[in-house]
Amino acid sequence: MQINDHIKILCNFAQQVQQTANYTAFIKQTAATLGFSYCGIAKAERLDDDARKLETWLNKGMHGNMQYMEHHFDMRVDPTLLVPGAKSVITLLMNYFPSTTQEENTPNISKYAFGNDYHEVIRAKLKELLALINVNIGEVSGRGFVDSAPVLERSWALRSGLGWIGKNGNLISKQSGSFFFLATLICDLELDYDSPFAKDYCGSCTKCIDHCPTDAILPDKIVDGSKCISYFTIELKNALIDERMKGKFSNWMFGCDVCQDVCPWNRFSKPTTEQGFTPIPEILNLSSKEWEEMSEETFKQVFKHSPLKRTTFEGIQRNLKFILSEP
Repeated sequence: MQINDHIKILCNFAQQVQQTANYTAFIKQTAATLGFSYCGIAKAERLDDDARKLETWLNKGMHGNMQYMEHHFDMRVDPTLLVPGAKSVITLLMNYFPSTTQEENTPNISKYAFGNDYHEVIRAKLKELLALINVNIGEVSGRGFVDSAPVLERSWALRSGLGWIGKNGNLISKQSGSFFFLATLICDLELDYDSPFAKDYCGSCTKCIDHCPTDAILPDKIVDGSKCISYFTIELKNALIDERMKGKFSNWMFGCDVCQDVCPWNRFSKPTTEQGFTPIPEILNLSSKEWEEMSEETFKQVFKHSPLKRTTFEGIQRNLKFILSEP
């Protein structure tokens, strides 16, 4: 091979490296412009360790009645089955921490549900991000996911260097805590990959374990989903809630934030600037009596864009009845 050929190969390689760096920078800058708090990128590959952990968790029945967790197992641990030819997994975080709190006499609702449904808000941004990638970089095959497909978002966030997995199972950012939504964009574009987050900053702290009202948080960063208040108030579709949980719900009508509220890292949480997450006034102000007296028609109208619609009017009334009957 001639010297000139070597030079050409080196030049082509350098151009490819620079091009990949430019594409990566464009995606991260665009994500920030769209309102995402953080953007990290990992190589698309099978998550073998996570596959073993997930299988063990499912075999122990910790998913309760959430049978959908058993479906599409291979897709959950292999992104190339979701996007053929996938090379990169882009993980995005969006802050939802509210600037206001609920009135004292209101049934507790998880902060993530204060505003509009995050699926709708973030899905639109993922579509825009992919469209801008196609316009500015070229035709890219990709799919965006936001808590509605078999994707292990927290594992990819860890691999993308965005934070560590806390003892409560949540992704925690050293700079901003854990009040974030996670979204994923899997694509067939090769990019520069971030280093995995290597350190666990929970240390010896066990506040989330100690304060969990139903003892759902176990050692070794395992959460028994079948005991979580969020499971009972959102995922469980039964007409009745297990009577053994009486006295443990601490006035939570939809979801539960206890493990996040007590986490020391959330002292760094800052109010979101996303207008879509502006709290619905009724969530902040309605008393238990007003919730009891609400008609189904009013519920559907007021909360048509809210995550509360997932539980349905009947589910909300069931939850309310349960917490009001607690000693």
